[in-house]
Amino acid sequence: MQTLGSIYAVLLAFVVFVVWNQFNEARAFVEREANEILDLHRTVAGLAEPTRGRVRALVCTYLDTVLHTEWPAMAGHGPDGPGPGAAIIDQMWEAIHDAEPTTDGDRSLYREVLKRLDDISDARSSRMTASRTRIPQAMRGLLYAGAVTVVASMYLFAVASFAVHAAITAALAGAISHVLFIIEDLDSCFDGHWQVSRAPFERVRQQTAACAVPAARARG
Repeated sequence: MQTLGSIYAVLLAFVVFVVWNQFNEARAFVEREANEILDLHRTVAGLAEPTRGRVRALVCTYLDTVLHTEWPAMAGHGPDGPGPGAAIIDQMWEAIHDAEPTTDGDRSLYREVLKRLDDISDARSSRMTASRTRIPQAMRGLLYAGAVTVVASMYLFAVASFAVHAAITAALAGAISHVLFIIEDLDSCFDGHWQVSRAPFERVRQQTAACAVPAARARG
């Protein structure tokens, strides 16, 4: 039973390490995507109209879609398929491809905008994958079967005092339950008590909205 307990302790530590890494990676994907979107919004400022206005409007629409549609869906291990934001990304590609750079400076800026949009697509794909990644069911079954076995094995220990025996068993069960709760919560990185914050997207949405006000005043 000591050998079994040691193996189970190593298994718990390994799974906690894995889900914690997955959680941090998902947080990094969100930060990267939000920063790339802000960079795109700033970079297209050098493009001529109507491309600049069209791309910036699509950026705002994309941010609203991620915050109000995709984020709740990711909490439920979705959305199914590419998600509604993918169609907006495609519209951004179309808007950029419709632009016609004429000078060398325009071509250089055009390539930079394409690179930013490509980075956004990659970061988005990583974020969507992270929202759907879960511990395999076989691993989850092993974790819970091991927990029951280890706690039940306390019955085999001969302790003179029933109160002490009960306290030891309760402490072990509580510790294992707490670790399993952490694993389950971190495994769903966009839901639960510990979840990846949407603050980076909210920050970028505020910044893009702030940029739109001076631009509107200048046109007026």
